[in-house]
Amino acid sequence: MLWLSEVLLQNHEMTSFDELKVKIAEGAKGEMFFRMDVKPPFLDTPENWEDVLESSFTSGQRT
Repeated sequence: MLWLSEVLLQNHEMTSFDELKVKIAEGAKGEMFFRMDVKPPFLDTPENWEDVLESSFTSGQRT
């Protein structure tokens, strides 16, 4: 299971939501589930951030 909080902690050098989307897609390989247990702290985090990250996770599973 991929946890959003773990991705953020392990990649604390990220500075944008777009970087987070890439990390989520990369982390999706080999994972079946994704849990969003915190809200991303970036200034460019969109209102629909859950949908966007779920989409990134799903697309990462297919590659």
